[in-house]
Amino acid sequence: MKIGLFFGSFNPIHIGHLIIANYMANHTDLDQVWLVVSPHNPHKPKKTLANDYDRLHLVKIAVEGNPKLKASNIEFGLPKPSYTIDTLTYLKEKYPNYNFTLIMGGDNLGTLHKWKNYELILRDYQIFIFKRPHYELGTLKGHPSIHLFEDTPLMEISATFIRKCIKAEKSIQYLVTDSVLQELENSAMYKS
Repeated sequence: MKIGLFFGSFNPIHIGHLIIANYMANHTDLDQVWLVVSPHNPHKPKKTLANDYDRLHLVKIAVEGNPKLKASNIEFGLPKPSYTIDTLTYLKEKYPNYNFTLIMGGDNLGTLHKWKNYELILRDYQIFIFKRPHYELGTLKGHPSIHLFEDTPLMEISATFIRKCIKAEKSIQYLVTDSVLQELENSAMYKS
């Protein structure tokens, strides 16, 4: 089985994330896309993150009913901060018959050379890149493990904007799924 790994804070998950995940699940040779909720991205401050399990729950209800998309908490039991190479090594041991591919935005490709053991990632894994406007792809774009998807539909939605809207008591309808909207309206997440 070929699994695409789409890592993110998903703080919270929004329509933009889901459009990318669904595109990769349906327009590539991937059998499934796992949305991997990162407890702590080493490149982001932890204080802005909602509770890990709350974010995971939102991802689960957002992908419910889509057999090609799955919420994953695989990094919750791993040392923090989470490094992609460590997660990939763990997944390869846990699922030896699965073939894992990374899914990431072009904004990450430009800084991939700064990631822990990035050479091993490039050697052992395929990376599906969706282009992000206003970001240079960098020198790795021609690497044989890098596959660019120029026609991935993108939406300029940010989780930061959604959190600001919630705090200001502004509507986030259409930015998140109806199930996520309802959950956020009925919880204290991002309100203070």
